[in-house]
Amino acid sequence: MGRVERDREIARRRTRRAKLKKLRAKFDTAKSQDEKDEIFAKARKLSPFISFEDAAQA
Repeated sequence: MGRVERDREIARRRTRRAKLKKLRAKFDTAKSQDEKDEIFAKARKLSPFISFEDAAQA
């Protein structure tokens, strides 16, 4: 049986949060600013209004 729209919306949100959690972990362990910028760009594609604390300073 297929999913209703609300279930798909919840699934998308859960997937997005999981990906953002992984990207935040990568961002925290990244050494160079270039790495951090690249990870931040990926996060922005996923969630346009996201802000990482270090990225705001740079």
